[in-house]
Amino acid sequence: MKILLSLVLLIGITAISGCGTIEGAGKDIQSGGSAVSGAARSVKEDM
Repeated sequence: MKILLSLVLLIGITAISGCGTIEGAGKDIQSGGSAVSGAARSVKEDM
C-alpha cells in the first residue's frame, strides 16, 4: 500500500510540474493511470 501511495504522489507531482498544455496534461494523466494500474497488478500478483 505504501508503494502505491508513493507512486500516486510521484505521478501527481510530476504531472503538476511537467504539463504546460492541455495535451501535456492528458499525456501525464494517461501515464499516471498506467503506472497505478501496473502497481495494482503487481500487488494483486503478490497476494
